[in-house]
Amino acid sequence: METQFTISWIPIENLKSILPLAYILNGEQISMEVLQDRLSEMIPMGYKCIGVYHGDELIGICGVWILNKLYAGKHIEPDNVIISPDYQGKGIGKLMMDFLVDYAREIGCETAEVNCYVKNERGKKFWETHGYVPLGFHMIKRLKDE
Repeated sequence: METQFTISWIPIENLKSILPLAYILNGEQISMEVLQDRLSEMIPMGYKCIGVYHGDELIGICGVWILNKLYAGKHIEPDNVIISPDYQGKGIGKLMMDFLVDYAREIGCETAEVNCYVKNERGKKFWETHGYVPLGFHMIKRLKDE
């Protein structure tokens, strides 16, 4: 693993810096304005984000939720995970996951849980490589479509 990458928590006041990568992650289908509005609503709910930097350039993000559910107990949920396409395949995902798991253990999480799009075979393989196993189906109902 190259040592020019650094990883840290992105300060709340800088969280808007994740939006260009989040835009790519969502297939450029959700406008930057909508992403910004949603992020503004997520922050008071406890949303945090890990950033990986090459120098001053943000090249990877991993959103983080700390939740507690009856079936999983206190757990960490990585969310909005993406590495800039130019930096994929360089071990940055592993760097983020190691950071995330260390943090989860520090704060007493029992499990980690992730959602992965059905069509994202590469993402599914990534999560399985990092020890995640399928438990159920993540389903969505679009309420505006009714």
